[in-house]
Amino acid sequence: MTPAQEDEVLARIAEGLVYTEPESASQNSERRTEQIFDYDHTPPREEGRRRSLLVDILGSVGERTVLLPPFHAAFGSNVHIGDDFFGNVNLTFVDDVDIRMGHGVMIAPSVTPTTTGHPVHPARRVDFARFSGPIVIEDKVWIGSNVVVLPGVRIGYGSVIGAGSVVSRDIPSMTVALGTPCRVVREITDEDLTTRLAGR
Repeated sequence: MTPAQEDEVLARIAEGLVYTEPESASQNSERRTEQIFDYDHTPPREEGRRRSLLVDILGSVGERTVLLPPFHAAFGSNVHIGDDFFGNVNLTFVDDVDIRMGHGVMIAPSVTPTTTGHPVHPARRVDFARFSGPIVIEDKVWIGSNVVVLPGVRIGYGSVIGAGSVVSRDIPSMTVALGTPCRVVREITDEDLTTRLAGR
């Protein structure tokens, strides 16, 4: 593929248009597969090595971050996390384009933010054709277990996403949202300063 062709493919990816596996091959140098394997197999006592690997893997990483292994990523280099991030086990980043997480984000086990989907008609899925849209998770968001966040979604500041939800559209700040598809069920207010559960 010529540089001009690569630029054309990258432009289509950035616009959320369909592209194929062969067309995306020019991005393979950005994959951090080996480093992710090393991270997932580094003993807990080697905190310094884990931190060093995480800095090498991710596009950017803040301070006081915790990412419990195992985690998985298509690239790793397209993931950006802020300060005071906590990610529990089996976090899977499908990061063909950027996934950006703010400060103070908390993620429960087995969550999948996926920037990439596939066309509905099988004739358009030749050569693993797909499209991608960036994901933004703003500061202080808490995401429950087994949540899937779909391409192009933004989750607003301070929001809570209930366990098992499929987030297919933007979620506004300071709300509790849950379900499949994920929907806002209420706002977060000062009354929540005296309660323990999201639903009470």
